[in-house]
Amino acid sequence: MEKLALYGFNNLTKTLSFNIYEVCITETENERRQYIEYIDERYNSHRLTEILIQLSANIGANILNISKQDYDPQGASVTMLISEEPVSLGSIDKSCNLGLLPLTNETVLAHLDKSHITVHSYPESHPGRGISTFRVDIDVSTCGKISPLKSLDYLIGSFDSDIMTIDYRVRGFTRLDSGKKVFIDEKVDSIQDYIRKKTLDRYDSIDVNIYQENIFHTKMMVKTLDLDNYLFERKASDLPKEKQMKLRKTLKREMKEIFYGRNLYE
Repeated sequence: MEKLALYGFNNLTKTLSFNIYEVCITETENERRQYIEYIDERYNSHRLTEILIQLSANIGANILNISKQDYDPQGASVTMLISEEPVSLGSIDKSCNLGLLPLTNETVLAHLDKSHITVHSYPESHPGRGISTFRVDIDVSTCGKISPLKSLDYLIGSFDSDIMTIDYRVRGFTRLDSGKKVFIDEKVDSIQDYIRKKTLDRYDSIDVNIYQENIFHTKMMVKTLDLDNYLFERKASDLPKEKQMKLRKTLKREMKEIFYGRNLYE
């Protein structure tokens, strides 16, 4: 899209909501406990903060403040305040930490502006299904020229993503020098256009877009189920064929229920 001659600051707010699910077979209480411990270690607040710091660099944003917290018994959250342009030290609120996390276990209070990034994780399991799931919600909201869509491939690669729900929307308006309102400043036909073909080829994908409202929605589910990728400290070759078939059926049902957002009955 041709560069727009704007009157003043770009007031458009662009929001990317990235929601991923990872699924694992955990048939015993010990497996469920070990899986939750594994997730809490691999995706604790420190690791999630590292992902968001790199994400900010990818979209060309400057970090002003970070707040992070691990939860008991499980889960973590990180909130990051960002800006499009660098902010002079004299103009930065003294409560901001400029991305330098204090050496303390206490919660750091944070405030949000129009540009921010948040992440929350939700590990869960149920003994009746023999399945554990891990969900991560990431929201990237920016104002100005920077677009959070640039971060998509990086986010997908940062997690073991079995199912993804991605939403992108543009809100507000900015003005041209002539005074005419602009409600979107980039050409977006589909969120999938911002994901590498190599990545897309691994997933079944559907779009639900409302172009006149600048709302774009994509859902993706992994195509191939390699049972070894879903067993916790076991190998598929060690299991009887009937057991392997049953576990694949359980996995497919779980993933379809998450993907379509409804319970399926046998």
